[in-house]
Amino acid sequence: MDEASPPSLIDLCLSLVSSRLELFSVKLADGSLCLREPLIFPQELADQLLCKMATEGLLNDSTVGIFRSCQQLRLRRACIRTARISAEAFQRALCPHRLLELDASRVNADLTITDIMRGLSANKGLRESLQRLVLNGLTMSSLEEPSRRCFSSLHGLRALSISNVDFYDSGLADVCSLPRLESLDISNTSVTNLTPLLGLRARLRYLTMHQLKRLEMTTAQLLAVLSQLEGLQHLDISDDKQFTSDVARQLLETPGILPALVSLDVSGRKQVTDAAVRAFVEERPGMTFVGLLATDAGFSEFLSGEGSLKVTGEANETQICEALRRYSEREGFVREALFHLFSLTHVMEKARPDILKLVALGMKNHPTTLNVQLAASACVFNLTKQDLAFGMPVRLLGNVTQLLLEAMKTFPNHQQLQKNCLLSLCSDRILQEVPFNRFEAAKLVMQWLCNHEDQNMQRMAVAIISILAAKLSTEQTAQLGAELFIVKQLLHIVRQKTSQGTVDATLKFTLSALWNLTDESPTTCRHFIENQGLELFIKVLESFPSESSIQQKVLGLLNNIAEVGELHTELMVQSFLDHIRSLLHSPEVEVSYFAAGILAHLTSRGESMWTLDLPLRATLLEQLHSAILKWPTPECEMVAYRSFNPFFPLLECFQTPGVQLWAAWAMQHVCSKNAARYCSMLLEEGGLKQLEAVKSHPETHSDVRRLAESILDSLHRHQARTGFTGATQTHTHRESMQRSVAQDLTWMPLPCWGFHLTHKAHKAPQGRILTYCDDHYPISGDESIRWSLITVMSLFRGRSQQHTQILHVVFSLEEFGG
Repeated sequence: MDEASPPSLIDLCLSLVSSRLELFSVKLADGSLCLREPLIFPQELADQLLCKMATEGLLNDSTVGIFRSCQQLRLRRACIRTARISAEAFQRALCPHRLLELDASRVNADLTITDIMRGLSANKGLRESLQRLVLNGLTMSSLEEPSRRCFSSLHGLRALSISNVDFYDSGLADVCSLPRLESLDISNTSVTNLTPLLGLRARLRYLTMHQLKRLEMTTAQLLAVLSQLEGLQHLDISDDKQFTSDVARQLLETPGILPALVSLDVSGRKQVTDAAVRAFVEERPGMTFVGLLATDAGFSEFLSGEGSLKVTGEANETQICEALRRYSEREGFVREALFHLFSLTHVMEKARPDILKLVALGMKNHPTTLNVQLAASACVFNLTKQDLAFGMPVRLLGNVTQLLLEAMKTFPNHQQLQKNCLLSLCSDRILQEVPFNRFEAAKLVMQWLCNHEDQNMQRMAVAIISILAAKLSTEQTAQLGAELFIVKQLLHIVRQKTSQGTVDATLKFTLSALWNLTDESPTTCRHFIENQGLELFIKVLESFPSESSIQQKVLGLLNNIAEVGELHTELMVQSFLDHIRSLLHSPEVEVSYFAAGILAHLTSRGESMWTLDLPLRATLLEQLHSAILKWPTPECEMVAYRSFNPFFPLLECFQTPGVQLWAAWAMQHVCSKNAARYCSMLLEEGGLKQLEAVKSHPETHSDVRRLAESILDSLHRHQARTGFTGATQTHTHRESMQRSVAQDLTWMPLPCWGFHLTHKAHKAPQGRILTYCDDHYPISGDESIRWSLITVMSLFRGRSQQHTQILHVVFSLEEFGG
């Protein structure tokens, strides 16, 4: 699928069903699942559902049970790659089907090839129907039985792939007795003699034997066998171990051999020359592919790969990309191709999503191979650095970013790999717009930061954390900040920079990170106080008295501390309040605003909770009120919020109009700058009622009433313009992506594409509100499922009633009150 397009509706629905299968099924006595209602799926959807479950790691002994019924979920092309299922579950769920294809590559070791063949052979119809079988990377048998004849019963088999298996000569002899076999892949097996292939001489068309590590035949013996396979169209004798055999040279120089050949792969072989390859190709004008990666050939114009003859090699971009495309599952060749690709990507000036997709494929297929991950992560950085990332599809970037995080987890102690991944992550486009697991990323980056002292990488790490923290939910931010070592490490960096008297990007990002991590997180705020954070921040204010950007970040964090009532006594320090009092009168409205917020929170709890002199409190309230009235109207949105809930208690402080005035000014400011977002939010959270109560209260100060009326006017205009009256959806946390972070690294709003609707709601059937979450998938709930159902049913319009019924079963509307 094109990553530039949203996921297909079918794909979204299959993801939903596979991830919530228990809602549509009942559990049988043996623990396996069975669909609740006996209705029939379209066969192509059944195949896709099985593949989706396997791909997403959801196929196991329990879930595979839904496929036991050949009537409900009729399979033809079964893909269970990397699944974890037992031999019994495989035989009961998949073997009753009349399959055309089965791909069981790299399933868990408990399911052996012997188990699979026993299950397939037990079904007479399946023995005749199965045409393609892929068993790459499996164990042959739990008890080695090299002489067991287990393939010859599959009379209908046309294609068999059994690479990376301890497969021996006896097994090859068994396979070569198959009456219809046309395609065979025995790469990286234990075969020593290829003579049994002569049993297929009349019908074998495709032969792949990459890296036959135990072959005991001489070159002459090997060529004698190959020369008799006159119908062969594809031959792969590549070897990434760089053996010294001259089989490739002699094959190329043997006149008239394999006249029907259209594809030849000799990658990794020695003594291959451009002249020999050209002569071989010209003698066979129908040839379409030659594999020459890691050879000495491929550098002539004839073999450039630009025309109809495709070539894998290292001479140019076309050859390298062809290698990544064809060899994605061959670790050595992927590493070799990425090594050569790196030098090309270093100078690329245009976005190349096609190449990035190939790099991602190599990363995905070889997650535990350090050299592949190291080269791939370096290429990812080159392909996404600076403005290049803006030319990449969001979904592709999301997939690649997740692969980078997996690499960081797999190789936590490899410094260069970690650097490569951090360099790629430190991208405006990726951090702001791309969907990926930001919580996991923040944890990984924090772990790196705590274990390394590299100054340049430190700056990037804290920049990434400061922005990621702003994108997390309140719960995730609290969980991250609750880790004491994180707060300690960030405070350590602030302490270092302060003692050096250095104002740089690292200090600014670190302050922003602490600001975001303390947002609505009492535990993090407590860690901050307990680790002498308040004393340190007072020192920061004293050390940089003319740095308004530093003051703003410091005061923003202290606002978060001041919101925690139980920590008020920690802030009731005369010297601290003297600093805040001074900054209240700052000519910079951003600085004065946050200083005022601290005072508003500290004075909002009444005289009984004030532990210093009461005259001081009265003076601070008077100055607070006076300062707010002097603030000019900012030209742009000064601060961003996800919720107004923290302001509502302040609006109820009728005995302290300065406190009310600060809350009302903040609300009026953002509503006037971004009415579409904040007026809707205020209406959703019940702000209309709160403000009307303030307006009508007899003790409301005139200055507060004026602002309340202004906000109410904005709300009424918004309602008249949009018809929005308030929804049931409630915002539960405040957005901590403050303007100061945006100044340090350009901030952009999340994109709206496909099903990704940010801060928007759409009417669904029966007048309910349908919302979508930030990861581009519908949130759990009856209406999101119902909405998907309506659209999917339109895709099947005109099909049989049976097909319409199955969609009803897939979404099981009865489970959601349908």
